[in-house]
Amino acid sequence: MAVLVVQHIRRMRGGAQGQLMLGADGHFYVVKFQNNPQHTRVLANEFLASRLASAVGLTAPQVELVEVSSWLVENTPELEMDLGKTRVRCQPGLQFGSRFVGGLMPGQVVDYLPEEQLAEVRNLGEFAGILALDKWTANANGRQAVFARKQRERRYKAVFIDFGYCFNAGEWRFEDSPLRGVYYRNDVYREVSGWESFEPWLTRLETLPAETVWEAASVIPPEWYGGDLGAMEALVEKLLARRSRIRELIEGFGKSERGPFPRWVGMGEKVEGEWKEGKWTTSMIGRVQ
Repeated sequence: MAVLVVQHIRRMRGGAQGQLMLGADGHFYVVKFQNNPQHTRVLANEFLASRLASAVGLTAPQVELVEVSSWLVENTPELEMDLGKTRVRCQPGLQFGSRFVGGLMPGQVVDYLPEEQLAEVRNLGEFAGILALDKWTANANGRQAVFARKQRERRYKAVFIDFGYCFNAGEWRFEDSPLRGVYYRNDVYREVSGWESFEPWLTRLETLPAETVWEAASVIPPEWYGGDLGAMEALVEKLLARRSRIRELIEGFGKSERGPFPRWVGMGEKVEGEWKEGKWTTSMIGRVQ
């Protein structure tokens, strides 16, 4: 059942021009509309990738289908899309809703932390896990995160948001590049010292039951991808087939000019592996020249 939206709060930043709205369940949601300027499929990407992140234990907002009525759109002047030369009303119907992170008080949610505070983030190690997911889903955008804390807490927790450009946004292609889908600050990766730093998320991704992926995809409204069920099925099949490449793609980033893993002794080694019985086994076979 979709959550009915009952009130508009304010416009959010970002290319999809999301809106902060109140649901009938009492929760605030960042709502992205079908006629957003990026692509309708961005909603499907957000829903599928967010559900997969949560399935393997990564910290991502709860996502829901939300219903925005024609009445609310017609009676809320702020519900419009800026398309550059023209403005159009937001499209009513089923939209993507991401549970708003943190509270509305200043300082509870921020999108930047100084180096000292970033080092103290409670789940800093999860940046390795989300890297694995972004490489798996071919996120064409930089990794987005916000940092949240409760009113009396000192340390922040990272929450991973904005999965719309997974699967190359509206193109639904897997175009791999070492510097795509990564966080812009190397600080979050400096404690990575080997494959163990990606656990337990990496193994969970590699062994994620196919049924989990298909189930998440089956909930997505067909209107979010033009009713092309064949395209959705092809996307899921290619995604499942890519699980055996996640380590290779992480390696590509590790060996890039960014040099993100200074503590990983042997990152310059060539890794040969085998996908067998739902597991990836590796062995070092020499230094890459």
